[in-house]
Amino acid sequence: MSDHAMLEIRHYSKSYGAGKKAVDDVSLSVERGDIYGFIGHNGAGKSTTIRAVVGVLDFTEGEITIDGHSVRDEPMACKRVTAYIPDNPDLYENLTGIQYLNFVADVFGIGAAEREARIRKYADLFEITNDLGDLIGAYSHGMKQKLAIISALIHRPKLLVLDEPFVGLDPKATYALKEIMRDMCRQGTAVFFSTHVLDVAEKLCNKVAIIKRGRIVASGPMEALTEGHSLEQAFLEADGDE
Repeated sequence: MSDHAMLEIRHYSKSYGAGKKAVDDVSLSVERGDIYGFIGHNGAGKSTTIRAVVGVLDFTEGEITIDGHSVRDEPMACKRVTAYIPDNPDLYENLTGIQYLNFVADVFGIGAAEREARIRKYADLFEITNDLGDLIGAYSHGMKQKLAIISALIHRPKLLVLDEPFVGLDPKATYALKEIMRDMCRQGTAVFFSTHVLDVAEKLCNKVAIIKRGRIVASGPMEALTEGHSLEQAFLEADGDE
């Protein structure tokens, strides 16, 4: 075990035109085994930060490292250990579900027995086993989301990053995903996800950061932040402080 955090964001800022900062001096640290919730209104800077973490949005201000590697200077080393589930997964519509999962497994060099076992396990859990032979173009939004989740879990990432993962999932799939997140954390994976579903975050996360207009207004262990109140109360208080 190395002593660095699995995900370290230090003084990350992102400006959009005319010097308006979408994200302003964000720092946080996600350790192995953390389920870290990133909470805020739409437009608060959650997706911007997440897209910088996973390397789909370049940045000039601040430093982001994954497992000790710089996202900017060592993108491949970071991508090797990270899985990203965007809020609106963009999948290859002209492949079948199983072709897509095999394509992802090939990219990460996962052997036949291993990939088969994982695909079977997660497809059964999300109840889409019978749909894997169909073209992704025919999938509903919820099914695409489930497929994106399964594809992210095939290579046992050390860091799992999700953007609003529960929006659009039915209750059963939400439950399955929460169990998977807990299970992965027990095995030492770090999970970092954005959400505005506060009651889910409260039950699931051990750490949380609240972002408002691009700045972190509160962060730390869940108990310290809520102090015996609900996360909703803590959020409303942090959100109300000007």
